[in-house]
Amino acid sequence: MAKVKVALAQMPVVEDKEANLRTAAEYVKRAADQGAKLISLPEMFCCLYETASFIKAAEPKGERVWEALRRMAEDNKVYLVGGSMPEKEKNKLYNTCFIFGPDGNQIGRHRKVHLFDIDVKGGQYFKESDTFSAGDDITLIYTPYAKVGIVLCFDIRFIEQARILALQGAELLFAPGAFNMSTGPAHWELLYRSRALDNQVFMLGCAPARDENGPYVSYGNSLIVDPWGTVIARLDGEPGLILEEIDTDMISSVRDQLPLMDARRTDLYGVMMV
Repeated sequence: MAKVKVALAQMPVVEDKEANLRTAAEYVKRAADQGAKLISLPEMFCCLYETASFIKAAEPKGERVWEALRRMAEDNKVYLVGGSMPEKEKNKLYNTCFIFGPDGNQIGRHRKVHLFDIDVKGGQYFKESDTFSAGDDITLIYTPYAKVGIVLCFDIRFIEQARILALQGAELLFAPGAFNMSTGPAHWELLYRSRALDNQVFMLGCAPARDENGPYVSYGNSLIVDPWGTVIARLDGEPGLILEEIDTDMISSVRDQLPLMDARRTDLYGVMMV
C-alpha cells in the first residue's frame, strides 16, 4: 500500500507578517506531530490578500519568508508546500509557491501562471495582473510518497495545466488558493472535484481562514478530493487543520475501472505519461 498522511493548514492571516510566520510554524508543527509528511499552507499565507499588502510583503528568494519556510520543513522533517508569497525578482513581482524537503532544501518553485483577474457583476472585482507578472512553468515535485503537482488558485480553472501534470505522472495536485465569497460558493468544490475526475488524481486545496472584517474575505473550505471525485475531507470558514491519510494505490484502481488516462490516448495531447 502506498499511504501517506497529508495536512492542509487553514490558518488565519493578519496584517503582521511576523505573526503570520509564527502561526504557520505552529500549524506545521501540529501537523508534523500528528504524523503528516506532506503539508500545505494557503495562498498568500504571509500577508493580506490585497495589492498594498503584496507590495509591502514582497521579498526575494532567500530572505525572511523563504528562510522561515525552509526552517519549518527542516525542523519538522516534512515536505512543505509553502502556500504562496509575493516574490520579488529584479523589477517584477510573482505570486510564488516555494516547496521544501525535510532537509530544508528547496525542491521546487511554482509561479502562478494564470493571474486572478475577475469582474463579477454584483460581486468581486480584482486584478492581480496590476501587481504580479505571470509565471510560465509546469511544476512537478518528486517525493518518496508520491509525485506532486503544484498549481496556484486561478490556475485550477485551466484544465490543460492540470492535465499536463497528470500526464507527467502527478498523483497529488496541491492547489493552494484564496477563493472569495462570490466565486467560492459557486465554483470552489466544483473545480477541485472536476480536476480530480478529469485526471484521476487527488486534489488538495488549502485556503486561508475566513475573516469577515478583512479587506478580502476568503471562502476557506480547504478540502481533499479523491480520484473518484469524492470529497474526503473539508473544513468550513474557520481556522483549522485537515489531516488525512491518502492511499495513492486508489489512483491505479480508479484508472483500471475508467481508463481515461490510458497511455494510448495521450497522442492527442503530445505528452506521454511517465
